[in-house]
Amino acid sequence: MTAPATSRPRGTTAPAWRADPYALALRAGRGPLYLHRSDGWLLPLDVERWCAGTDAADESVLTRCRGAVLDIGCGPGRLVAALAERGRSVLGIDVSPAAVAQTVRRGGTALCRSVFDPLPGERRWNTVLLMDGNIGIGGDPAALLERIARLPAAGGRLLVEAAPVEVDERCEVRLDDGRGTLGTPFPWARTGRGALLRHAENTGWRSVRSWTVTGRHFAELVPATPPTTASAGTPSSPGVTP
Repeated sequence: MTAPATSRPRGTTAPAWRADPYALALRAGRGPLYLHRSDGWLLPLDVERWCAGTDAADESVLTRCRGAVLDIGCGPGRLVAALAERGRSVLGIDVSPAAVAQTVRRGGTALCRSVFDPLPGERRWNTVLLMDGNIGIGGDPAALLERIARLPAAGGRLLVEAAPVEVDERCEVRLDDGRGTLGTPFPWARTGRGALLRHAENTGWRSVRSWTVTGRHFAELVPATPPTTASAGTPSSPGVTP
């Protein structure tokens, strides 16, 4: 059963993202770093790509950004920094202090905040980003999409990255540095493009396009019914301090 839009899925402020081994990997700019499932399955995390500059797949997303942009789970801030360099009003949020600090060092603006917390500019963001597997936040894609539906302005959009394989999985994972250090368990989800579009349709979103670049899959979603309380325009202060 889908969690109510006002609820916070368990683990959305998981301490795993606030401490080692994630913080150490970000500071080093490299892995190894994995999501470790309870049955021993490992999903490699692309720390090097997150800490590098933007690539062709990222650029295909950035060119679709309009107006003020909110990057959910911004990580070390490559997209936030790239948008800021282009003169966009952009804010990143992440539950990891290490990620937020790196975003700021790269010239971006970011807050240490969960998407399920109150956020600056709700109902006034023109573009919302959910990249790099962040559809998995909280382990419940439907609850996450319901929450995000309260963020865009009228005419706003959500640009979201799906898993590179067709999967619709909810599981408990831990961060694993490949050297014997495991983080705190937290819920996560993996959602391929087909499953993403099904969840979107069931939570009040409509897909307007999807595309693939270098093996990464993306979709652009808009609210199926325009929000009646949304106000158009740009958040007056996207760089609000916590």
